[in-house]
Amino acid sequence: MLFDETPILNRVTIFTGSALGTTSVYSLAAQSLGQAAVADNIGLVYGGGKVGLMGVIADAFLANGGEVLGVIPESLMEKELGHSGLSRLEVVPDMHSRKARMAELGDGFIAMPGGAGTLEELFEIWTWQQLGFHHKPVALYNVDGFWQPLLDMLEQMTQSGFIKRDFFESLIVESDPHELLAAMRAWTPPAPKWN
Repeated sequence: MLFDETPILNRVTIFTGSALGTTSVYSLAAQSLGQAAVADNIGLVYGGGKVGLMGVIADAFLANGGEVLGVIPESLMEKELGHSGLSRLEVVPDMHSRKARMAELGDGFIAMPGGAGTLEELFEIWTWQQLGFHHKPVALYNVDGFWQPLLDMLEQMTQSGFIKRDFFESLIVESDPHELLAAMRAWTPPAPKWN
């Protein structure tokens, strides 16, 4: 295993965008998720930025008294994109170090609405789960049906024999933050791809 297996959900690693999106529904959903997580004594691990939904989710945890750990590459910190009000902000050399550290610090993973970077982080961590590199839940926060086109594509990939049905079904998909966190707590890992 690359990472320690942690059966409890003390911290969630959240992947999301450095943009706000075209509607306030995404920011409102981020605020609701932050409030629900802190009420469940769950802290946040995220990319350390102050912009877009990244900033909104960090501020939502902080506003409710939650712990927020940010991990940001030096190049982005130099552009003054780092959030200065976090519980802890780690500055790492590059994006690869950032993703590895975020994976190490979190007990589960949530992809909120975002762009290409969010997809890249989601697919890497989900692939690591399938390969047995970690046994932590991976979830989609399906705000306003945002992830439905991706879910349709994943279903197509599953039906075409490129994703095992067990892996597809192990991906948590919820639109309510309380149900999302409850599903993550109740999650059991599928068998790794290569036993």
